[in-house]
Amino acid sequence: MAMAKTEKALAVPVPESPRTPTPTPMSATAPTSARSVKWGDLEDAAGGLERPLLRQRGSNTTSQMAVVGANVCPIESLDYEIVENDLYKQDWRSRGRIQVFQYQVLKWLMALLVGSVVGLVGFFNNIAVENIAGYKLLLTSNLMLQNRNLHAFLLYMACNAVLAGSAAAICAYLAPAAAGSGIPEVKAYLNGVDAHSILAPSTLLVKIIGSILGVSAGFVLGKEGPMVHTGACVAAMLGQGGSRKYGLTWNWIRYFKNDLDRRDLITCGAAAGVTAAFRAPVGGVLFALEEATSWWRSALLWRTFSTTAMSAIVLRSLIEYCRSGNCGLFGEGGLIMFDVSSRVTSYTGTDIAAVILLGILGGLLGALFNHFVDLILRRYGVINDKGAPYKILMTVFISLVTSCCSFGLSSLSPCVPCPPELAPGKCPTIGRSGNYKKFWCPAGHYNALASLFFNTNDDAIRNLFSGGTDNEFGVSTLLTFFIGVYTLGLITYGVAVPSGLFIPVILSGATFGRLVGKLFGSGLDTGLFAIVGAASFLGGTMRMTVSVCVILLELTNDLLLLPLIMLVLLVSKTVADCFNKGVYEQIVRMKGLPFLEVHADACMRSLVASDVLSGPVITFSSVERVGTVVNTLRRTGHNGFPVIEDEPFAPAPELCGLVLRSHLIVLLKGRTFTRARVKTGAAEVFRKLKPFDFAKVGSSGRAMEVSELRLTEEEMDMYVDLHPITNRSPYTVVENMSLAKAAVLFRDLGLRHMCVVPRTPGRPPVLGILTRHDFMPQYIRGLFQNVLRE
Repeated sequence: MAMAKTEKALAVPVPESPRTPTPTPMSATAPTSARSVKWGDLEDAAGGLERPLLRQRGSNTTSQMAVVGANVCPIESLDYEIVENDLYKQDWRSRGRIQVFQYQVLKWLMALLVGSVVGLVGFFNNIAVENIAGYKLLLTSNLMLQNRNLHAFLLYMACNAVLAGSAAAICAYLAPAAAGSGIPEVKAYLNGVDAHSILAPSTLLVKIIGSILGVSAGFVLGKEGPMVHTGACVAAMLGQGGSRKYGLTWNWIRYFKNDLDRRDLITCGAAAGVTAAFRAPVGGVLFALEEATSWWRSALLWRTFSTTAMSAIVLRSLIEYCRSGNCGLFGEGGLIMFDVSSRVTSYTGTDIAAVILLGILGGLLGALFNHFVDLILRRYGVINDKGAPYKILMTVFISLVTSCCSFGLSSLSPCVPCPPELAPGKCPTIGRSGNYKKFWCPAGHYNALASLFFNTNDDAIRNLFSGGTDNEFGVSTLLTFFIGVYTLGLITYGVAVPSGLFIPVILSGATFGRLVGKLFGSGLDTGLFAIVGAASFLGGTMRMTVSVCVILLELTNDLLLLPLIMLVLLVSKTVADCFNKGVYEQIVRMKGLPFLEVHADACMRSLVASDVLSGPVITFSSVERVGTVVNTLRRTGHNGFPVIEDEPFAPAPELCGLVLRSHLIVLLKGRTFTRARVKTGAAEVFRKLKPFDFAKVGSSGRAMEVSELRLTEEEMDMYVDLHPITNRSPYTVVENMSLAKAAVLFRDLGLRHMCVVPRTPGRPPVLGILTRHDFMPQYIRGLFQNVLRE
């Protein structure tokens, strides 16, 4: 009783964590032990007080489910570690110089192929969006020219609702993982988190079609974020190592049937997606380095650069072909390229002060944007949980709101006389695009707000970035458009369609930057202020600096803006970091994806590896009874098991290695069994199985389950030798190793399992296994309620 009172008195409440999907326990057994930890800070403050960490009963209840797109699905970790067992060694020994050379060449060819395909997909997306949205705007403009304004509004609203409903329907019913931008999912995959639907072919198809329909529907969203996910899906499909289903099982293509090579190729695909979206090959490489991937090396840098270069070449060639009018309405629009290099960029101290102010405001508004995105996505999650019909209805409702805002606010905006220096053909413009939109104004007048709202998002950005148009948009027009786009961007992101945040953020930032330039009245062109404003908002929301800087330079083709963009990015990121994390980091955490950060959480600094172990650990003998293996696989969902070498193969129990669940199932399927408990060796396994039989299936395949094994009672009583498939050199840490160091080691090596071994002899050879979920702060703070948050 006294002890209970002491624990209650010393308990420190844990802050409530964000709501996550229903968790699945990793084990049903309570932790093996609790230990005392000396707190240095408390020792100084309380006279050397040593107090026990209060450990909850239970096990790792970190969620094994996560939100992928708009769907809740189970997640797994990826095997980036090389499994050095007898099969792996035999496979590499059997490869000659020609096969090794072929493997190296194939990696380069696959990277170039990914770049080409992603470039084609990006070009197709832009042609489709420009033609669908263009014809919609042309039909609406023709009705307004006939003074049939009500019919024009109803047609505009109906077209948008049909396009939005179609995009939501295919996402909700065919591939829920395709909803959203996909960047958080790709970021998590490259960190080592896998779900079956993240990079599936169905997700790729729906991502492409849904993105086209969603952008054409007039939503305040972009296709740039979905292009990153599309590039990753293309890379996963091409690099999955062949398919038995479709007869693609050649040895030269099956070399990629491992997570390590697939990870590198998906990194190339994500970079190619940025290139296809912005025509920014260098920016695509830097985006993959700064934001997407968790592991980087020089060899991957070269291949990624080759992929983005190939994607840029394909895009450039196809754009030249379309200049002759062979692509319908696809012309200067679509692939956003704002060439402002012809302007003279000179700035004074007043301009620099305005840029600093813009950076501060951009950081504040960017952090506020992230805060509202987090709140809105949680509310949308409740609606999405009710089923596909609710997703579709919500999407159509947001589409109607967007149509009413864009058409209604443009209708309320007054008509402005055209500048006298412009030719009659340039002002007003009639049709699908243009700087001075006529809308339903009389001859010689234009509607400034319609030039922004009643346009595609790419053309609206082009109008904001345009130079020599300081008087085109008034303060009231810019303020109205900024409030509208900022609000619509918030409520649109989260609906069940492929949607990116780049375009809403660029639109809001460019409008705000132009507004600041207008109010400041400096000598710098307001179009250049729009570019700097877009940079400030990108830095405030996404917290990327180098990649955003280069992407904007490649978009605008103006190297003289580099100092101003660098300055505003540094200021905005610094200000926004004081309030919250980047938008993609927030979404990763909110979706429940177990993302491993670069630095260990503060709660790990006073703990050691054995503190977070759940036990008892399940092990196999090096030569195990078949029935024991099968029953263990049926009862548990673990993906790795320590293998113990014991008598008569060793004088005392010792750790032989680690065996994977998938390898055990393949070995059992091969039926290399013996009646006596003896070693059979790798030769016996090679007679019935090939190394590629143990390779991991691709994103469109399905691994064999233990329930599909058909073993007789006689076979269940036989023995199987696990030596050939056991990883003889697993990564291990001593039980008293700092948990923070173990977390850094786990992430840097890309591990899925880490064995914890005892410090002293005479104990079991392995105490437990650390997995990704054991390093999650939520789990650790649940075990130790008085771990201090720093």
